[in-house]
Amino acid sequence: MHDETPGADDGLFGPGSVTWRVMGEPVLIIGGIRALLLQSLHPRTMWGTAQNSELMKPDAAWGRLTRTVEFVRVRTYGPVEDVERVGRRVRGLHSKLTGVDMRTGETFPVDDPENLLWVHMGEVDSYLDVARRAGVPLSGRDADRFVDEQRRAAAVVGLDPADVPASVAEMADYYADMRGRIWACDEARTGLRRMFSPAVPRRLLPLKLAAPAVGTLTVSTLPRWARRMYGLPGLPTSDLAATLALKSLYRTTRAVPEKYRYSPDARRALRLTRERETEAAAWTIAS
Repeated sequence: MHDETPGADDGLFGPGSVTWRVMGEPVLIIGGIRALLLQSLHPRTMWGTAQNSELMKPDAAWGRLTRTVEFVRVRTYGPVEDVERVGRRVRGLHSKLTGVDMRTGETFPVDDPENLLWVHMGEVDSYLDVARRAGVPLSGRDADRFVDEQRRAAAVVGLDPADVPASVAEMADYYADMRGRIWACDEARTGLRRMFSPAVPRRLLPLKLAAPAVGTLTVSTLPRWARRMYGLPGLPTSDLAATLALKSLYRTTRAVPEKYRYSPDARRALRLTRERETEAAAWTIAS
C-alpha cells in the first residue's frame, strides 16, 4: 500500500509521466501478452527461460505469469523501496542461472546484457505499439518520453540506462539490428500454441474460454516480420484488422466507469496526475 500523505514516494515515474498515463489502460493486457511472444523470438532468451522457469510447465505456468505481472505492477507504481526490493530479488535470481545454447551446447548466463535488453525492449515496444494503435492519446513526443522513461525500468533488472534505446527511432534501429539474429525456436512455437489453450485455475475458467480470441488478436498485433518467424501470415490486412480491433476494445473499456475500469494502483496514479495538472493550471492562472 502507498503512503497517501503529501510528498509520498511515487516510485520511478510519478504524476506527469507518460508511463502512468499509459500503463493503467486495460487494453495494455494485449501488450503484455504480445511482449511475451516477441521476447520468445530470441533463442537464448527463450532457452534460458524454458530451462530455468516454470513457464513451460502447464500446471505451473499461471503462477509464474502472475509473479511477472506483480513485478511489473510494483515497478510501475510502487514506491522506490519496493522497486529496489523486487529488483534485488530478480537480479539475484538471474545471477545464479545459466542456460544451454541448443545449437552449440555452450553455457551462457541468463542475465547476459543482450538477453536482458531484448526482454526489456519487447515490453517497451509492445506496450507502446498497442497503446498507440488502440487510440490512447499519445503524441510523437509522448512516445519518445515513454521509451526514455522506461530506461529507469531497465536499470531495475541490471541494465545500464546509457546502453538502452531512449527514443522511438533508437528502438527501431535496435530491432533492425536484431532481426538477423533471432528466430522462433521450438520452445517459442510451443509457447505460442499453448497461448490458445492455457492451463488456468478452475476459478479462472472464463479466461481459458476467451484465450483463442485474445490469442488471435495478440498474434495479429506482432510486427509482420515477427509473425513470419512464427510461420504465420504477415499481411498488411492483418495489421489493419488488429488496429481496428484494438481501437474497438479501447473504446469499449472507456465506457466502463473508472472505479471498475482501473486497478487501485492505476486509479491512484490517475488521481495524483489530475491533482498535479490542477495545481499547474492554478499556478499558471495566478502568474
